[in-house]
Amino acid sequence: DLFFTGGTTGRPKGVMHRHTSIVTATMQSLTHWDWPSDIRFLIATPISHAAGGMLTPTLLRGGEFHVLAGFDPKSFLETIEREKITATFVVPSMIYDLLDKVRVEDYDLSSLEMIIYGASPISPARLREAIERIGPKFCQLYGQTEAPNNVTYLSKADHDLSRPHLLESCGIPLAPNAVALLRPDGSVAGPDEAGEICVRGPLVMEGYWQNPEETAKVFEHGWLHTGDVAKRDERGFLYIVDRVKDMVISGGFNIFTREVEDCLAQHPSVATCAVIGVPHLRWGEAVAAFVVLKPGCRATQEELLAIVRVK
Repeated sequence: DLFFTGGTTGRPKGVMHRHTSIVTATMQSLTHWDWPSDIRFLIATPISHAAGGMLTPTLLRGGEFHVLAGFDPKSFLETIEREKITATFVVPSMIYDLLDKVRVEDYDLSSLEMIIYGASPISPARLREAIERIGPKFCQLYGQTEAPNNVTYLSKADHDLSRPHLLESCGIPLAPNAVALLRPDGSVAGPDEAGEICVRGPLVMEGYWQNPEETAKVFEHGWLHTGDVAKRDERGFLYIVDRVKDMVISGGFNIFTREVEDCLAQHPSVATCAVIGVPHLRWGEAVAAFVVLKPGCRATQEELLAIVRVK
């Protein structure tokens, strides 16, 4: 099978998967996900992306697949209520829209048992809000087209508000994946040290179609390099701190933009934000943040700077 991905380079690359990797992803989904006993799965994202990998396991478990033409928070919630949807897949920006653009409390979501999310990092503060307002229904996937959907998984049980640090995690590796955090020289990162998430196993692609240079680069040291930087705790949970190319080096210090974004998101007026590096004559790079406020809310620059400095 051939899947195309733009990734972070912009130009699409053909990702080559053998039957083995597709079967592996399907079996991991069937084995590890928090499936409801009666599956009515709602999709409002393109099935050419992550959602497409949910079709086969849903059907193998005897479930239904409901597909919307696009995502609108109101029609999405109305469909869940009307069709008694029990499972769905969303990306973090869709969760933010459900929290900010409609009153989820006005809809009957009692049938919904499993909300799978992934595809981009989520703010722990906003995830906590989603659990409090929608319920303990969330589970997270981490993967990429080169290793689809199931590199790691954070279960519903681990979305535990009494263990808030786990809301920052993308979960633990799923069998039979081998997952290592590597330094740039290919050695394994030490305890509490950030390293690039690298993967081996039958889930991983064969390479990029007609692109041996990129294939060699992404498989350096014999591992698939995801481009994501993470730390691992003593129980094996991974915590993504940044993309390799997004890390800001200011005055010789490594600054992980994800950590700054998570700090800013703790302000009650912040809906979402993005942090980048900008040129600085003295420090080489400085940190800049773009912040989107929730409708009708206010926050001053001083308030936001204070949060980052305290954290």
